[in-house]
Amino acid sequence: MKQTYENAFARLESIVAQIEKGETDLDALAKAVKEAKDLIRFCTAQLERVENDVNKCLEDGKE
Repeated sequence: MKQTYENAFARLESIVAQIEKGETDLDALAKAVKEAKDLIRFCTAQLERVENDVNKCLEDGKE
């Protein structure tokens, strides 16, 4: 299944909630933080791509 921004963000929220509630034991914490870091990187890239696409469309519309 292809990763989507919505799925990645939902998983990120879930990880953060588990950590905040203390539901992540010490052994799983490093893995959860690494996964969160990867999700943040993915979401950031998606947002940048969309921003670039929107800016390009706006620039194309000015011509």
